[in-house]
Amino acid sequence: MKKAVVNQTECVACGVCEKVCPRQAITIFHGIYANVNEDLCVGCKKCEKTCPASVIQVLQKEAAS
Repeated sequence: MKKAVVNQTECVACGVCEKVCPRQAITIFHGIYANVNEDLCVGCKKCEKTCPASVIQVLQKEAAS
């Protein structure tokens, strides 16, 4: 399964990813960085494609057993 991962030290908290996420899986944490709720993320890559700072990657994650 694919999930979005944010480089939180490089994130500028612009909110673009939060606006484009169709599942509301991304929120801006205290105006500092984007935070991904992995339970809601479906790995659609909309956030990755629109991030102006290029700090979001959608990666293959191991399924929890």
